[in-house]
Amino acid sequence: MTTKVLVSASACVVMVLMAGCGGKVLYPNYYALEIVPAPRPAVNETRLPVTVAVRQFETPPYLRQGRIVYRQAPEEIDFYNYHRWAADPAVAVTTAMIDSLRSSRLFSFVMPYDGQDRQDYLISGRIERLDEIDYGGDVRVEAKLSAELVNLRTGATVWAGDAAETSRVGTRNVNSVVAEMSRAVQKSIDILVAALEKELVAKRRAAQ
Repeated sequence: MTTKVLVSASACVVMVLMAGCGGKVLYPNYYALEIVPAPRPAVNETRLPVTVAVRQFETPPYLRQGRIVYRQAPEEIDFYNYHRWAADPAVAVTTAMIDSLRSSRLFSFVMPYDGQDRQDYLISGRIERLDEIDYGGDVRVEAKLSAELVNLRTGATVWAGDAAETSRVGTRNVNSVVAEMSRAVQKSIDILVAALEKELVAKRRAAQ
């Protein structure tokens, strides 16, 4: 084989790896969670005269790859090659949690955690699941969150809970998957905030 032929063959191999000889180069599509907190009426009776910080939610390692996850079996994790997150889902979920807490009016002040421990309470959370589910019938998404509230003055855990939400995807495309993920995450946050509110109101009434 001549040097010219070798060079041509090598170039073709490179192109096949990228997009196929003679084909166009494929570029990733990027998506972002759009999480809007549900409007809630102001309930001044439950507002506590304390401040709370929200630490950025943690994620399992497989959710830190930047690619959207799908499962074809419960024990199998796969990644889309060309469908990726434009921003870390942990950031979006943390922001949504802060917005929901502010909307709930449970605390006098809610802010992102800055590592200074100047607030009265700290909320830490974790995204346990944020996956497309492709087995067992219809395409679905699953979101599962967990969180806990800690008193920074005493170090005691005041409340801990988790919430999971599964939602069916009506149209089989990634835009619809991400939209359902956004809704499932918000519903999970609503469940967590409602459980936290119930616990704090009960503790306040017991103290009175």
